[in-house]
Amino acid sequence: MEEEEGFCKKENKEPWRVLEFYSGIGGMRYSIIRAGIEATMVEAFDINDKANDVYQHNFRHRPYQGNIQNLTGAELDNYKAHAWLLSPPCQPYTRQGLQKDSGDARASSFLKILDLIPEMSMPPYMLFVENVVGFETSDTHKQMIEILVSTGFITQEYILTPLQFGVPYSRPRYFCLAKRKPSAFKNPHVNNQLLWTPSPFFENGGNALMTDHDESHERWKEWLQFCKPIESFLEFRTSYQPMNAECNISAFGCETLDERDEGIASSSSCPEEYVVPLSLIERWGSAMDIVYPDSKRCCCFTKSYFRHRGKIKCLC
Repeated sequence: MEEEEGFCKKENKEPWRVLEFYSGIGGMRYSIIRAGIEATMVEAFDINDKANDVYQHNFRHRPYQGNIQNLTGAELDNYKAHAWLLSPPCQPYTRQGLQKDSGDARASSFLKILDLIPEMSMPPYMLFVENVVGFETSDTHKQMIEILVSTGFITQEYILTPLQFGVPYSRPRYFCLAKRKPSAFKNPHVNNQLLWTPSPFFENGGNALMTDHDESHERWKEWLQFCKPIESFLEFRTSYQPMNAECNISAFGCETLDERDEGIASSSSCPEEYVVPLSLIERWGSAMDIVYPDSKRCCCFTKSYFRHRGKIKCLC
């Protein structure tokens, strides 16, 4: 957060005061720590007690556990926060969900929080919003932009995947950066645009802007070229040696565990508690993204993905 670039100049050098909505297990807070930003998380908010248990374990602070729809503008003013981090529920906008958009009850708390901004005497200087791809075409997004514009914010929006940053994880996400005037972005030429590239964040990268989604083979090859293999991010390494044999792939994923898999399992130094039981792999393997230590791309899956396993590929 460089003050010289207009990130809202404060009168003193005290740490930025931050509110983390929908805090989960603390991913946003950890990102601030990793980025080396001098900030104080004055409060986090999440209604899930299990997530709050993990957050408390990670940061020795238990988030506010209650319905944030009951918060008032005056209560938010009391936090004197400079920035808000928001990762609202994604279910109303996912492709496999009901797609009820703002009509989904899980979207109401986010809209209520945004509605409080005009009522505040000390609204935040900056907002950061994260969600799934699909949010950018929703009417919730439309309402968000209308509120931000009417309260003096300028925005820059992105859909980015970790692959573009050298991380072997294929999961594009929507991000919105918002600043309240007279603060300004370092690259104002991309204000109020939706970009599919991180170019504005890098020096001399402003000429490589992508304003449309590009899933071309060459684009993916370019990203994967700069990705580190998954083993670079593993806490426990294996004595695995790359093999030329291809994994047996069907439209539903890996059909069987071949000799390559057995070699990995037998040479693994991974603690037993992290090993996925063979019975689960045999039953649900078609819905899993099975990868190897030298893989440069992987995907996530959740408890409901088995219903859509015909659409999931094994990236071996």
